[in-house]
Amino acid sequence: MIVMQAFQASYANFQKFFGSFFQKRTCFLPCVLLAAAAPAHPGVDAPALAALGPYAAGVATLDLVQPNQLDLSKDGKTPERMDRHLPLRVWYPAKAGGVPITYHSVLPGPDEKPVPFTIPGMAVADASPAPGRFPLIILAHGYNNTPEVLAWLGENLATKGYVVVAPAFRDPPVFGGSKILQAVVRRPLDIAFVASEVTRRAAARQAPFAQADTDRVGLIGYSMGGYGVLTSAGAPLAPGLAQTTGGVLAPYVAGAPQAGSLKVGKLKAVVAMSPPMRIGPLTLWAPGGMTAIHAPTFFIVGSQDHLVGYDPGVRTIFEAETKAPRYLLVFREAGHDIAMSPPPAEMQSRLWDQDWFQDPVWRQSRLNGIEAHFITAFLDRFVKGDAAKAPYIDGLVVNSDDGTWPKPPADYGAVSPGPPAATLWKGFTAAHAAGMTLEFRPAAP
Repeated sequence: MIVMQAFQASYANFQKFFGSFFQKRTCFLPCVLLAAAAPAHPGVDAPALAALGPYAAGVATLDLVQPNQLDLSKDGKTPERMDRHLPLRVWYPAKAGGVPITYHSVLPGPDEKPVPFTIPGMAVADASPAPGRFPLIILAHGYNNTPEVLAWLGENLATKGYVVVAPAFRDPPVFGGSKILQAVVRRPLDIAFVASEVTRRAAARQAPFAQADTDRVGLIGYSMGGYGVLTSAGAPLAPGLAQTTGGVLAPYVAGAPQAGSLKVGKLKAVVAMSPPMRIGPLTLWAPGGMTAIHAPTFFIVGSQDHLVGYDPGVRTIFEAETKAPRYLLVFREAGHDIAMSPPPAEMQSRLWDQDWFQDPVWRQSRLNGIEAHFITAFLDRFVKGDAAKAPYIDGLVVNSDDGTWPKPPADYGAVSPGPPAATLWKGFTAAHAAGMTLEFRPAAP
């Protein structure tokens, strides 16, 4: 109880900051609402590998139930047992044909009331699957987000030959104070359960997982989902979480009997977008915990991410993960909201609503195109074993502004051939690779 009281007191500062991050504001002029294509379609200025792949995309929706789970959903601090329901969106390679889906979802507004919105999709509900076996990707959304806000990435990867499973974690409201502990508890537990259950159903060739090759697994997580996937990659939870979470995580913290059960098997690669190193006063991982991760990791962050931090913050995690080959992509001057879909029409009349989706500096469709490009190159390289994708992430420069061509390209919109002919990463057009850094660190011996 004393630990919980101390947490609630020190969490007030984090909550104050979180509240200021999403201030209540409104537009002074009517926002222009334009019909948009499915965000999975990259813009004309996107780098090469953002383009859709050879497959159509299908999407299935179903629920998984994990019986008799300890949870903190009642008040954020009192454990109780209940059946844990996890709705899933599953994007998969499909045969062409059918009517594309429109996604419906909600996010909390500044008055704590849910704000409904729609996002146009390109996937077809329950489409006939394409023949073949495809790597499994688990896609974990951020706190108070939903799978639908990451449909742009799920659909895009499905066209490239991945089965993408995105759970809806059903977080408590962003205004819930210490209820954020429920997300801290459930992210790694839910991801481990989804990985295990999908593996079981894939082995039995049950739809929509029959195509999933569970010997080749990748994890992608944004924000709180980034914490979840790094834990699922092997980073041991901080022992202090045992007491802070009312004992729910006690069996799973570093050194506890079930700590190893959170690690996802057959893991080939991890993408962590804006992952937190701490939640308020809480340290999430045991000291030196990042050294337990051995899977290649691709970190993505904005240099002005004041929610989870850049340095200290995501860069700290990147530097600490010494036993894995790892990349750090930084969007200079970008903030925390770098992974969401472009803001839907319904979310553009108030600044609060728009700020769920839109970075203040970077155009969101531009962010999505660059992220789709690099994530595709990284997953293809390390999950599919496609060495030809290495030049797309292994350029000869760290700062994109320093990238050079052997001579000015003759054609407008020409694409960089990558090293050694050009120092700029392969796949970017001239004058469209500004404002980024991409660093690489090899695994220590």
